[in-house]
Amino acid sequence: MTSTREGRVAGPDRSGGTGHGGSPRPAVAERVDLAGELLDGLTDALLTIDDNGMVGLVNAAATRLLPELVPGTDLATCAVPALAAATAAGHARFEDQHHCRRLRGVRRALAGGRSVWYVRDITDEHARSEELLAERSRTAFLADAGRRLGLALHRDQALRAAATLPVPYLADLALVVHLPPVPAEPRPHWIRYAEHQPGPVAGAADWTLTTVIPGLDEALDGECPMPRPWSVAISDDLDPVLPAGLDQEATLLVSPMPGAGRTAGALVLLRHAQRAGFDPRDVDLAREFAARAGAALSMAELYDEQAHLARVLQNSLLPPDLPGIAGMAVAGGYRAAGDSLRIGGDFYDVLPADGGALFALGDVSGKGVGAAVLTGRVRQSLQTLRLVEQQPLKLLRLLDRALLDMPDAARRSQFTTLLLGTLRPEPEGGLRVEVAGGGHPAPLVVDGDGTVTPVRVGGMPVGALPDARFTEADLRLPPGSVLFAHTDGVTEARGGPHGSEMFGERRLRQALSSGAGLPPAALVDRVLRLVDEWCAGQRHDDVAMLAVAPLKTD
Repeated sequence: MTSTREGRVAGPDRSGGTGHGGSPRPAVAERVDLAGELLDGLTDALLTIDDNGMVGLVNAAATRLLPELVPGTDLATCAVPALAAATAAGHARFEDQHHCRRLRGVRRALAGGRSVWYVRDITDEHARSEELLAERSRTAFLADAGRRLGLALHRDQALRAAATLPVPYLADLALVVHLPPVPAEPRPHWIRYAEHQPGPVAGAADWTLTTVIPGLDEALDGECPMPRPWSVAISDDLDPVLPAGLDQEATLLVSPMPGAGRTAGALVLLRHAQRAGFDPRDVDLAREFAARAGAALSMAELYDEQAHLARVLQNSLLPPDLPGIAGMAVAGGYRAAGDSLRIGGDFYDVLPADGGALFALGDVSGKGVGAAVLTGRVRQSLQTLRLVEQQPLKLLRLLDRALLDMPDAARRSQFTTLLLGTLRPEPEGGLRVEVAGGGHPAPLVVDGDGTVTPVRVGGMPVGALPDARFTEADLRLPPGSVLFAHTDGVTEARGGPHGSEMFGERRLRQALSSGAGLPPAALVDRVLRLVDEWCAGQRHDDVAMLAVAPLKTD
């Protein structure tokens, strides 16, 4: 097929080798026929434009895509708006919809002021590109949602994330209906978030909510109802679950939020009438998000349960508040070695006794929860054994026997160093101190003039070996003096300029000497602060200390 500037001409004459009038066809016409056949074989539409802006040659693809354009058409005023606008503006490219197809055109200049337009149907290519972009967007949404849901450690955080993340990407409003893990009241709770709201709103509702919102009852049972149109009628049953002023016409999608062994809740998504409904890919995406939100909610509930258990354990194992004892002032200090639960193997205790008090300060082998459990055993044993024996050396021997008799003591090879003593106020002032040692650092007496003197008690660790030997000492603590006991975590605390030097006995004595005259609580706070500064927050061992001073008498 061939075309000329004046119009379209029929193909080659099949009746013979002559043209009109029986004369032989010119060679030029034969070349035009051949060029037309080659152009018709192109998949892209091709239009040649003369120096006056008129369409010249049109191939078969151009006839299919652009039937309005025939030879002789003025391209600047043609019926293809995007092409006409590009021609008028002198642009070399255009892309637009035409006859429900997406077309992309490129102009190339030819000699003599002529040009050629190549126009391609990119409908399928554009659809594939749009689908790829949509799939990337969905993947990015799920990745971001999964990351943010994974950061929600607590149940409230997981519920907040589940309600806010779908808006506005998946819906204009998201509502999460859930049941408390151990419901204090047998009714559903909810949290919702809508676009342009400052934050999510939460509350509790009656079970009638499951009948008012279509598909909610099935979703809470683990079923997957299909999306459906919904005429929103704000009634007392939906107030304040849904906000006032909500569009009366909406599309509803309810998805179950599967959890660990039960349905964690239901995700309700609403789209206003101005927005397209949920297509199958939207439904799949919403279901996937709801599943991830349900898993995050279940994990958060498990974390909350473990955190509650840890708090109960922590409260039972942390050093207690010290009681007030007549005639003396006592203060304790404690730091755990890098454990978020703040529990460890160092401990202290002060217990009222006949005529005074019984004190204990020890260091269990190991760190963390394992050491804290043995610490609890030691403290409980002391609480019981003191009822039958209050003399420090004898009480220490009873405790040693009790620890050795524990069924798993040999397997664990756990033991404790311990200072155990009695404090009795004297009528003329001061304290009578009797202290027994089981392999623990010596307590220090800080006099009012700054002199620091160790009280030599040695002995062997408690609960480590049969037939262990322990020692005791007896002293008088005059008014103005302080008895300071500590675990080795104080002197062995590593830090300083290079981060590896020990705090040491010398620095401890200097700190105590410079704090002479301070009451026990202030002295303990001073030493703790200096050790914290030395370690720069990088403690590698537990720290415990106990300070006792006689009260001044009038």
